[in-house]
Amino acid sequence: MAAHNAHVDYRVLSAHLPTWRPAGVIDTLRLAKATYPGLPKYSLDALIDHVAPDLSRAPATGRHRATYDAYATAQLLTAMATTYESWEQLVAAAVPPGLPGAPEPEQEPTLW
Repeated sequence: MAAHNAHVDYRVLSAHLPTWRPAGVIDTLRLAKATYPGLPKYSLDALIDHVAPDLSRAPATGRHRATYDAYATAQLLTAMATTYESWEQLVAAAVPPGLPGAPEPEQEPTLW
């Protein structure tokens, strides 16, 4: 699942679909903060202005509508993903701790 501010969507979907568990969660808000540090804002509108993705094929419903925002989020994710050399680097930057797909914290090796 990919979403901007993914905690919100994950919480809503989990509440309505209690047995649902995505393979992973990519948060484009978290990814944007890692990819473009120092921007004054990280709203979807601010990122669209900053990245200027091609939204010419976006649904005609316009901003703040689910299909348009999902399309814009996908375009932003694609643009940001190109700045990472590997899937592991992208996941480390984009998956919030505690959500599916988050890297496991490194543990100290033990004798056992």
